[in-house]
Amino acid sequence: MKTNRPRITFIFFICCIVYAIIGYRLYYIQIAHHDFYAQLGTNQYNTTVTIAPARAAILDRSGKQFLALNTMRMAAFCLPSQIKDRTIVRNFLVDHFPSSVQRFDTNHNQLFMYVERRLSDEQIMLIQNSNIPDIHLLQEPSRYYPCPYTGHITGITNVDNVGIMGIELLYNIQLAGTPSSYLLEKDARSGHYHFTKTTKQQGHVGQAIQLTIDSTLQFLVHEELQKTVDQFQAQEGAAIILNPLNGEILAMACIPTFDPNNTKSLNMAYTKNRLITESYELGSVIKVFAALAALDEHVVTLDEPINCDNVVTSYVQGRKINTVRSSVAGEIPFCQVIEKSNNIGIAKVVTRLGPKLYDHYIRLGFGTKTGIEFPGEQSGFVNPPENWSKQSIFSLSYGYEINATLLQLACAFAIIANNGYAIQPTLIMDQKKPTKKSEKLYSDETLANIRQILENTVLRGSAKKAQMKGYTVLGKTGTAKLLDNGSYSDTKNMYTCVGLVQKGEYQRVIVTCIKESPLPRLYASTVAVPLFERIAGKTVIHDKII
Repeated sequence: MKTNRPRITFIFFICCIVYAIIGYRLYYIQIAHHDFYAQLGTNQYNTTVTIAPARAAILDRSGKQFLALNTMRMAAFCLPSQIKDRTIVRNFLVDHFPSSVQRFDTNHNQLFMYVERRLSDEQIMLIQNSNIPDIHLLQEPSRYYPCPYTGHITGITNVDNVGIMGIELLYNIQLAGTPSSYLLEKDARSGHYHFTKTTKQQGHVGQAIQLTIDSTLQFLVHEELQKTVDQFQAQEGAAIILNPLNGEILAMACIPTFDPNNTKSLNMAYTKNRLITESYELGSVIKVFAALAALDEHVVTLDEPINCDNVVTSYVQGRKINTVRSSVAGEIPFCQVIEKSNNIGIAKVVTRLGPKLYDHYIRLGFGTKTGIEFPGEQSGFVNPPENWSKQSIFSLSYGYEINATLLQLACAFAIIANNGYAIQPTLIMDQKKPTKKSEKLYSDETLANIRQILENTVLRGSAKKAQMKGYTVLGKTGTAKLLDNGSYSDTKNMYTCVGLVQKGEYQRVIVTCIKESPLPRLYASTVAVPLFERIAGKTVIHDKII
């Protein structure tokens, strides 16, 4: 027994030491560093998951036709830190996805890397047939635009489904909604969720946007505009249809445009909604508003004889004024000055207005943003009297030294249609907005006179090709020279027609514009007016106004 006592004593002390170590370790973990290890344990079986709601749709005015909706697109990815053979993967990327090679080379330890997103069917097939296990496919939400001819209005989202232009950008928060966060308890070993699910932050689904755009009418306008641009080999074309009673925009087309479903080789210039984001010197269509100002200020009457000198070139107060040969006239009533679009005649009349001409242009909304719900709107420009040269008042009378968007032109013309009241243009349905000005801007007498002038312009003047049997049509044309390297070009022009189609209470303001055709001897009367007539014809048929 004596021989075993030292051994037993040794074992006893060893056990005491072990128990002391265990006790100290338990104290260290459970008491001294309780918070740290409790958090570590929590992290093993608790995880937070954030789930974004589906992006809301964009609809046309009917509420039935989608202009933008959600779809699932395939993306390719790899896990750089887990790749077994980097050479095989890299060679594949060099041959088929060269844009991802640099990211692949510089992120060896990255846990996740997109190779390409929004894959085409051909790219999906290529990856599937490559038999490279380190390149994977996954589905992710994306946007699809069933009416691609509205791309310059709806805009697009980026690869993360965030709006980057157009309505998608302006209403991104409303369309995207807010994500929800959930706390999930899982089995730390298996990784399967099987405990509780607690909502940390409740999100909200996105809210759909309903536009005033009529998708069918938008297609018809786009189709006619494309035909005209092709016919005259023009650089650009644009058209808009506006309800002058409530400001709703029914169609707004631009050529060239882009396909919002195919943006990999996107020309950013084609994404612009040029009716809103570009301003121009519009030429003789502005004579409508110069005449409106002159009639309202009672400096001229409809039948007052105005001597237009019966020449192409004349001098008014020492300034050289040119007019087109087709508008040459001698002494004619003022109403025919606008009807014939004679520059000499209108130049003589506006000298009676002086700076009041500028005041009327501002009253009509030129030089100020309309407030349309769209990013990038231009305010345009009206040369103020303090900056005028001796030529300025004449230039302003027939559409130079005043830059305006085509939307501003449509809104100014809508004042004539809307009994002298300004309207707030809108692309969004169901928004009750007050008129821009509560007071009536022009008297009934002034409006009746200008309407008579514009109706005669269609019946026997420069816009006579806009006539439509059974409808009252008011209109005016403008052929403007474009600036080229600081001087006005004799070969680059802009052809514009603005008009009103009316039958009973039904009214539509339509603007058509074609820019830069290489063909010779063209005028708005031969380019923009026939386009106006075709669009107006399809509009009344579509609206069933017979």
